[in-house]
Amino acid sequence: MITQKKANEFAQQWIKAWNSHDIDKIIAHYAKDVILVSPIAGKLLGDPEVRGLEAVKRYFLKGLEAYPNLNFKLQEVFPGEQSIVLLYLNQKGERASEFMLLDLDNKVVRMYAHYCE
Repeated sequence: MITQKKANEFAQQWIKAWNSHDIDKIIAHYAKDVILVSPIAGKLLGDPEVRGLEAVKRYFLKGLEAYPNLNFKLQEVFPGEQSIVLLYLNQKGERASEFMLLDLDNKVVRMYAHYCE
């Protein structure tokens, strides 16, 4: 089980990395074999599933370019056995959540994004 403290620390670092727009800080949270599934990836890439760290990095760069004022505000953090869920507000004040399965090095190996429209 991931403790609340550990989940909060991960979440704070993740939010800080995204708000910095520094791709190296962002991508540091993800494992080499990461699989990401997101409706935004579907819009930007034509496919909601992105596989592998380099492909995820290219997707994130495209996302940062598409949303230059991107900014997240953390609302809630839910720890699980080997996963966490982050609930946050985006730059438009819209709610979003991400389910992240973590490996033993606390790197994201699977991520599923959810957005309220």
